[in-house]
Amino acid sequence: MRTFASDPRGFLTGLFEEAVLAADPMRIVPAHLPDRPKGRLLIIGAGKASARMAEAVEAHYGRCEGLVITRYGYERPTQGIEIVQASHPVPDAAGETATRRLFDLVSGLGADDVVIALISGGGSALLCAPTDGLKIEDKIAVNTALLASGAPIGEMNVVRKHLSRVKGGQLAAACHPAQLLTLLISDVPGDDPSEIASGPTVGDTSTAQDARAIVKRRGIVLPPHVSRALAGKTHVVSPDDPRLARAETKIIAAPSHSLGTAAGIAESAGLDVRLLGDAIEGEAREVGHEQAQLAMMLQSKMAANDTPILLLSGGECTVTRRGDGVGGPNAEFVLSTASALNGQDGIHVLACDTDGVDGAAEVAGAYAGPDTIAKAEKSGVSLQEALTRNDAHTFFAAIEDQIVTGPTLTNVNDFRAILIFPIS
Repeated sequence: MRTFASDPRGFLTGLFEEAVLAADPMRIVPAHLPDRPKGRLLIIGAGKASARMAEAVEAHYGRCEGLVITRYGYERPTQGIEIVQASHPVPDAAGETATRRLFDLVSGLGADDVVIALISGGGSALLCAPTDGLKIEDKIAVNTALLASGAPIGEMNVVRKHLSRVKGGQLAAACHPAQLLTLLISDVPGDDPSEIASGPTVGDTSTAQDARAIVKRRGIVLPPHVSRALAGKTHVVSPDDPRLARAETKIIAAPSHSLGTAAGIAESAGLDVRLLGDAIEGEAREVGHEQAQLAMMLQSKMAANDTPILLLSGGECTVTRRGDGVGGPNAEFVLSTASALNGQDGIHVLACDTDGVDGAAEVAGAYAGPDTIAKAEKSGVSLQEALTRNDAHTFFAAIEDQIVTGPTLTNVNDFRAILIFPIS
């Protein structure tokens, strides 16, 4: 890894890469697998990491039976487990068809059968089974409206559950009476299993009334038939439902572990590491502005020979769409931070999504340093205009400060790092 003093961008990018590796399913899945049962073993799953998780399962057991649904471009080579690719973050017909096939696979299981469910972030869109009276087009419209509203992931998932026949414990209920083990890679603030991929194998206590309140609060206008569906009978499964009695859930990777890995590396390199939390939510531009102010305050109190400080944080920021640009919460966080820093010497910022996709582009995130504004002026792009239009990806592409990884095959949410040097 490059040193923080000679190459701040390379050092921060290296920390991000190590955080991603810490959540690689090939490293973490095998330790959580039970002995192979004598009876039938069925592997199911959904999420951006699910294909890689399936690959790890077969590396441990050998050829297995099953089906997992992952995002387009995230397919992995498996021996017997079928990998189906579908759309994310907005569902599509491929995901709906694959979800029906998943239900067919688990129907008719017996008490001696074992199901291992591999669930990670992205599963909410990939597992698509509209509730009674709705079609895939309705789910697409609702998902699109939720994404544009700036609603945090917890609120989005409540609405999704009560318009679904698979989320909120319903997949687990379909596996009954088989034994069910769910291995989760968390991408949600707080690591609540019921929120990861909208909890398809986890019981839920939310109500349809909760979902309607979120829709109203976010100003989302639903078509009349969707409103009727949300006012009708919910199929979400309560945690004390007897069909969940043989269901076990384990979180095997989480943002806290990845941030801790990065923190350990940074401390070994000689930095003063400050962890701001792994569950930070809010508008990306507001969080960026707040962390920029914190960085400048800390820098103002540093003596010339003080140890450089590294601020690390995770969670999931949101973007309320106001413009017509191409952006994502991590790039917008960096854009907002750069705006607030205004070329401040000695402060470097990186933010990336650990799944390699930030919002509306196949880009993990972005980097900004003291020369960002000067580079923008030279390239003929405006930082403030990009912020107004939610056009962060276009801005950082123009100044060649995007972070592009391709599919990382895991997903433990946002990674943010701010490196602060003393001003001599």
